[in-house]
Amino acid sequence: MTSFAPAVRARRRAALAVVLCAGLTAALTACAGEDPDKGTNGVGRLDAAGIDKKTRAAADAADAVRLAGTLVSKGGTYRLDMQLNAQGGTGSVTSRENTFELLRVGDELFLKADAGFWNPETDGEGEESDQAAADKLQGKYVKVPQGDPTYRQLRGFTDKKILLDGLLTLQGKVNKGDRTKVAGVPTVRIMGGKGEGGALDVSLKGTPYPVRVARGGGGGTVTLADWGRPFTLEPPSEDETVDYGGQLPESSS
Repeated sequence: MTSFAPAVRARRRAALAVVLCAGLTAALTACAGEDPDKGTNGVGRLDAAGIDKKTRAAADAADAVRLAGTLVSKGGTYRLDMQLNAQGGTGSVTSRENTFELLRVGDELFLKADAGFWNPETDGEGEESDQAAADKLQGKYVKVPQGDPTYRQLRGFTDKKILLDGLLTLQGKVNKGDRTKVAGVPTVRIMGGKGEGGALDVSLKGTPYPVRVARGGGGGTVTLADWGRPFTLEPPSEDETVDYGGQLPESSS
């Protein structure tokens, strides 16, 4: 008697192969047709120049932003944590030697720091008068005169336009990079050159704000958040403030 088992098994294998191939083909077709920008704000479809234009426009139009991170310049390394809006800014700046707070409301700029900032002598040889003055300034908001040489430098840390113009400007030809996530937010990267001219990670959700900046040449990395979130700026009360008039104490330089 002839056995039909081999033939049956062969047909089953052939049928299984057809099913597997059909499933694989469907999966590959689905993957090939999936839109990576589905559910995003669509800037990922743009070229690098288009993304750069969109994100700069979004940043300029925002009423407020918070910046946190490190800036490296010829003057040193600074750790920033600043809230900025069109009226001014508030937050802290940490250098290698000191941490100080800045508050600007309109053109009025205030600086608050510890005694070590105002009297940086650490060898115990500082004048007693300098130490006494520094002790009085500790914990107080000192109004920075607009004519003082430090006014312009310190004001720059509280100026949304100045800081963002410096941070968001990429050097060289702008190129499109990879997609990733920053603090759980899907992003697309644009770069100056291959990254040596800086890099911006731009949100693919909602408004295409920049959410992280890596400055070229090892210039530091800053995250940007709380875009458009309002906050209140008020000058300190008189009993919290010291007004030095025309110039800050020389020891603060």
